[in-house]
Amino acid sequence: MPTPPPTGPLVTRDTLATQLRALGVEPGETLLMHSSLSSLGWVCGGAVAVVQGLFDTLGPDGTLVVPTQTGSLSDPALWANPPVPEAWWDTIRATMPAFDPLVTPSRGVGVIPETVRTWPGALRSAHPQTSFAAVGPRAAEIIEGHAPDCRLGEHSPLARLETLHARVLLLGAGYDACTSFHLAEYRIPAPRVKVGRPGPAGWEVVTEVSIDSDRFDELGHDFERDRPVVRGQVGAADVRLFPVAEAVAYAERWLAVHRSREEEV
Repeated sequence: MPTPPPTGPLVTRDTLATQLRALGVEPGETLLMHSSLSSLGWVCGGAVAVVQGLFDTLGPDGTLVVPTQTGSLSDPALWANPPVPEAWWDTIRATMPAFDPLVTPSRGVGVIPETVRTWPGALRSAHPQTSFAAVGPRAAEIIEGHAPDCRLGEHSPLARLETLHARVLLLGAGYDACTSFHLAEYRIPAPRVKVGRPGPAGWEVVTEVSIDSDRFDELGHDFERDRPVVRGQVGAADVRLFPVAEAVAYAERWLAVHRSREEEV
């Protein structure tokens, strides 16, 4: 059967930049972006055109930050999509390559973040599972010092983005992808868990704050109801734009209430 024609709208680098400006993205600002390329429509030039359109909007003084997570660098005993035989676990732990910021590809965050990760001048934080990549004048300030035992907390790029008054851009992505909410988890009582991963000297286990995004869609709905969130469209994608600091502050209060209720049930 012949391949059906693509569905629109047709999105170009220029139309993307125009729509982002209309939404309120400003030259010189710092954006933490979560994105879905497929949600935009038919993009001429794909992820490269999207990133170019973002840089056209931010200008030379703006900084773009994306998550470049590598959840596959984890204990195979916890894998579910798909699982692997238990007989393989020890071999996987012994032979899995350690994280290398320059060559380890991101996984599960989409093609746009991977395009940013490999962009000329991109810098990447050093956490082996929850790294971020950044391009722009503030990139080094944001990504340096990402502690190996702090996935998304006070010693991660999220805390620096909060301090720098960065905004979150959800470009076709939902609140379930909003990593800023995780920073709030480090500011409320939370259980700690053992996290296994490959390290420079072999398999290592660190103790970390337990993080959980299962109710982030519900949290995002309430946040958008109670706080000013810029809403619009770019191409066919629904877009949200809001300050990191406001998202973290709201999530801290929301999670403290709702998770305490879960514990009481």
